[in-house]
Amino acid sequence: MLDPVIFTEGAADKVREILVEEGNLNLKLRVYVTGGGCSGLQYGFSFEESMAEDDTVVTRNGVNMVIDPTSFQYLNGAEIDFMEDLEGSRFIIKNPNATTTCGCGSSFSI
Repeated sequence: MLDPVIFTEGAADKVREILVEEGNLNLKLRVYVTGGGCSGLQYGFSFEESMAEDDTVVTRNGVNMVIDPTSFQYLNGAEIDFMEDLEGSRFIIKNPNATTTCGCGSSFSI
């Protein structure tokens, strides 16, 4: 069965690297959507030890990514990846549900 949100190997590897640096392998990457940004909605990332019973969990290479139900409705079918280039390093989201995105890629609308 395919995961409802794609958590790439590159993103999972970067999360594992951060967890090792923090010395806490129990942390999970939380991906969420909040109101705001220049396009109306924006992505957010945090590291948390706990998760809610109704969170969607995607595991890749032993690393967990969690998404709350409200954010999941905007992220279903999206790909969470990690990119390093001349602009720096960052997590990126390729979201087929977004009809418009801002130039920085952290804000979108449905």
